[in-house]
Amino acid sequence: MSGRQSAEERKAQIVAEVLRLADEIGPDRLSTTDVARAIGLSQPAIFRHFPTKGALWLAVAEDIADRLQSYWAAAEAGATGPHERLKSLIGAQLSAISETPALPSILFSRELQVDNQALRDVFRGLLGAFQGRLVAVIRDLQAAGDLKHDVSPEDVAILLTSLVQGVAIRWTLGARGFALVPEGLRLFDVQMELLRAKEGACDA
Repeated sequence: MSGRQSAEERKAQIVAEVLRLADEIGPDRLSTTDVARAIGLSQPAIFRHFPTKGALWLAVAEDIADRLQSYWAAAEAGATGPHERLKSLIGAQLSAISETPALPSILFSRELQVDNQALRDVFRGLLGAFQGRLVAVIRDLQAAGDLKHDVSPEDVAILLTSLVQGVAIRWTLGARGFALVPEGLRLFDVQMELLRAKEGACDA
C-alpha cells in the first residue's frame, strides 16, 4: 500500500476489516490477531488505535449507527407520502443489512448480548431510534385513514421491525439464497395489506 495512512484512515480500515471478518468467521470467534493479520499489522498496532477489544467493537457499532442513520435520512428525504416513507425506511434497513451482512450475527453475538454493555447500548439506541421513526409515519397513516386505528402505532412498529429481523435471520441461515431487499419488501406489502383500514369494515 503506497503512502502512510492517517490515524483516522487506519481506524476506518480496521473497523471495515472487523465487519468483513465478523461475517466470514463470526463475531464471537474473531480476535484482534485475526484483524491484525488480515490488514498486515502487528497486534500492538491495533491496540495503538483501540486500547481494548471492547473499544474496537464500540467503534464498529458507532460506524454501523452512522451508516444506518444516513440510510434512514436518505430514505425519508426521497419519499413523498407516508406509505412510501414507511416502505422506504424498511427498504433502507434491509439494504443496510444486505450491504453489511455481519449485522445479524453481531446482533445475536455473545459480544453484544453478554460481554459488552456499551455495544449493547448503541444497538438498543439504534433500535429505539428506528422504531421511533416508524411510529411517526404510522401515526400519519392512521390519521389519513389508511391504517387500522385499533392497533397501536408502537405495536405496528414492533411488527415491522420484527419482520425485518426475521427475514434477515432467514437470509443468514439460508446461506443468502434469496435477495434480501425484494423479499423483505414483499413481506412488508403483505403485512401492510393486513393492517390496512378497509372501507365500510365493521369491527368484529
